[in-house]
Amino acid sequence: MEERERIEQLSNLFGPSGFEDEVSDFVRSELKELSLHQDHMRNLSGAFGTDGPVVMLDAHLDEVGLIVQAIKPDGTMRFLTLGRMAPEAVAASSFRIRTDKGTYVPAVVACKPPHFRSSLEKNMPLDISSMVLDCGTSSKEETEALGISIGSPAAPDVVCRYDQNLHRFYGKAFDCRIGVAAEIETLKRLEREGFDHLSCRVGASFAVQEEVGERGVLVNASRLQPDVMICFEGCPADDTFSEDYMVQAALGKGPMLRNMDVSMITNWRFQKFAVDLAKQCGIPVQQSVRAGGGTNAAAVNSRFGTPAIVIGIPVRYIHSPNCFVDERDYENAVKLAVALVHALTASNVGKL
Repeated sequence: MEERERIEQLSNLFGPSGFEDEVSDFVRSELKELSLHQDHMRNLSGAFGTDGPVVMLDAHLDEVGLIVQAIKPDGTMRFLTLGRMAPEAVAASSFRIRTDKGTYVPAVVACKPPHFRSSLEKNMPLDISSMVLDCGTSSKEETEALGISIGSPAAPDVVCRYDQNLHRFYGKAFDCRIGVAAEIETLKRLEREGFDHLSCRVGASFAVQEEVGERGVLVNASRLQPDVMICFEGCPADDTFSEDYMVQAALGKGPMLRNMDVSMITNWRFQKFAVDLAKQCGIPVQQSVRAGGGTNAAAVNSRFGTPAIVIGIPVRYIHSPNCFVDERDYENAVKLAVALVHALTASNVGKL
């Protein structure tokens, strides 16, 4: 499959945390030559090559979404978020609810119209607890007849498209489907070159439930026992709302290598190794120090002591239904990952 088509399909797939089946199956079909192991959580993993340190590549399959908490008598639904979504990003957005029949029902997040709000309500901040999902029914029975029940998941109803002039994709779920696309392509390029020519073993990890606590990656790491980790992420772009001197993840300026976030201080030796290698290869990169955030890299780093870096592909308006990502950042992330795998010999890993 052509890379742009793959990115578009990954963006369009339904896969909020805990419901990643479509995405897991798609990745396995795209990498069928590698025979990835799929577990009951729908994590994917595999190791390739003959000898050397295990370099684990990782990207998470899930996206932020919603889950039905209760159905009201009028047919609308109370819900909770799967992963962090700001109320402003949820309000008045379109979603698809997966039914117990395996079909999808369109719905909108409804807030009380301003016509019906009191003066006090008009001045109150948005609150997800006051919102409901509405699929157009008028009773609980009608909603349940569609196959919707407590626990039904929902994901944004957005179709991905590509702008050739801007080299940019518009769509949902680029956290972390753009990372998933980058890992797929990295593995394909390494496979074409031949894993046996590498000085390391390549561990492939496609993990579930990152957005609700980095759960799936720990299962994969336990199976792969990595010596070092390269984590692909869709990272928050800051080029439309930060002062120029604070922009550290702009679209089109290259992947972002994160020195720190609230979950991990990156191994500075590995960070320097990656930055120096990018310069040697002529690959543009950005560096950041973040006051928020959290990734699968932190989970593996803190549980197993594994040196880990994050190759972040900047995404505008992350954790919302409407995002932008630059194809050139994706391509440079793949180039950097391939170069790193070639460079991570036992000697170099031992120095991290």
